Amino acid sequence: MTHEEYMEEALKEARACIPQGDVPVGCVIVSPEGDIIGRGRNRREADGLATAHAEVEAINMACAAVGSWRLTGCTLYVTLEPCPMCAGAIINSRIACVRYGAREDKSGCCGSVLNLFEERFNHHPRIYGGLLEEACRGILEEFFSTLR
Repeated sequence: MTHEEYMEEALKEARACIPQGDVPVGCVIVSPEGDIIGRGRNRREADGLATAHAEVEAINMACAAVGSWRLTGCTLYVTLEPCPMCAGAIINSRIACVRYGAREDKSGCCGSVLNLFEERFNHHPRIYGGLLEEACRGILEEFFSTLR
């Protein structure tokens, strides 16, 4: 699969958030072999949990799939730039690469507010932004326009 096809899978997860009233953010984690081993979507409203972010759910599923907390060599695809909590989970799980769609000017930690991955932590994944950015931003804009 291509990077765009993996992000399309993350967008499918994001769309699944909408019926529950959650902000549409989706994520998939891909093994070094190219298999999707983790999927997640924002479930903060549905679950009533501050930590129910797409990346955390996908990381938990991927860890269960590989039988370890280390996701060495894996790539995380997420529709929205990770927040500080998710950036910390990415660092702690040793994910090798992050590819995100839309920037998050209020809490983004890949450079929008700050780049947590450039700080003095023991792990520094590669970061690529703007993958299918229009589609990722569009689903968020459409969601928020229905709330106003």
